[in-house]
Amino acid sequence: MAGRIRVGIVGATVTPGGSGWGANAHVPALHALPEYELKAVCTAHEATARASAEKYGAALAFHSMDDMVKHPDIDLVVVCVRVPGHHDLVMKSLRAGKATFCEWPLGATLRQAEEMAGLAREKSLRTIVGLQARSDPTVMYARELINDGYVGEVLAVHLTVLAAAQLERGSGRIWQGQRKAGANTLTIAGGHGIEAMCTVLGELAEVSARLATRIKTWRHSETGENVSVDSPDVINVAGRMQNGAEVSVQIASVPFGGGHSRLDIYGRAGAMTLAAGGALSVGPNRLLATRGRAAATELEVPGRFKLAPAGTAAGSPINVAQAYKRFVDTMGNTRDFDPDFDLAVTRHRLIDAIERSSAEARTVRL
Repeated sequence: MAGRIRVGIVGATVTPGGSGWGANAHVPALHALPEYELKAVCTAHEATARASAEKYGAALAFHSMDDMVKHPDIDLVVVCVRVPGHHDLVMKSLRAGKATFCEWPLGATLRQAEEMAGLAREKSLRTIVGLQARSDPTVMYARELINDGYVGEVLAVHLTVLAAAQLERGSGRIWQGQRKAGANTLTIAGGHGIEAMCTVLGELAEVSARLATRIKTWRHSETGENVSVDSPDVINVAGRMQNGAEVSVQIASVPFGGGHSRLDIYGRAGAMTLAAGGALSVGPNRLLATRGRAAATELEVPGRFKLAPAGTAAGSPINVAQAYKRFVDTMGNTRDFDPDFDLAVTRHRLIDAIERSSAEARTVRL
């Protein structure tokens, strides 16, 4: 890729009913980064494709993914559609030989994720997956402090992710109530929270989990009907990390009092907390730490971790821009970049282990 990286995005649309993440997070992030050019937008219909391209300043508009991935002026394809559509679109991009950024979860199933990562490796293509916690400045700084021994040997870890439940949804979201769709409290809220924990501390060695669906119907806001739900909304995990630390995780989607995340780390020499009013993957995050018996104080994140340009829109675009910047900064040495599709498979395997542990009522080793 010479010069600016020319991006074609599928899923950034001006019409209601889309995910919103492509338009609200990726487009502002790309516009803030001089290393990138938003070259093309692809939607399902010609009219919306043209309207979206005009709104977001893209030179090209497509209503066929096949046409966009074959275009010679596209260097990087970004997939920001509903999770059940990821596999087909990503495979088309990879088969066309394009570097590909897919939002998280990579696939609706572990098998889909493995297929996508396998094809990317086979074709030696660079990839990005939307696990933004790995690019968050506060999370990256916390990892450095832990690796440098700030709290000493890590003994115990507790992660809490409480999402705000939406019990009435339109057609754009009601499908998430079906577990087979792959987009639920465990995979999204839980997946992003677990990714933050693993970024800081490393991978889990074993898990013992319980999953429950406490709210079994959602109201369809457009039809008024009650729709059955089987995706889990309460997840509890006990586990052990590869470094020996004992872990407890509580993930839940609750009607009231939700909307915050917290990662507590307890070591022989001190303790550390990452906290967010929403998701740790979006931030802004606070980092509080103490050594010995001193009172916890908030730590300022050094500027070297803040890679998004100063003018980047606040909120969700920040960590998306961070990921894009890290990607372009490692063009000469791909081993220095994650999260890629291989990391996505690692995270999918962990989620699969959590699901199997609950279904089989046993500890699963990874």
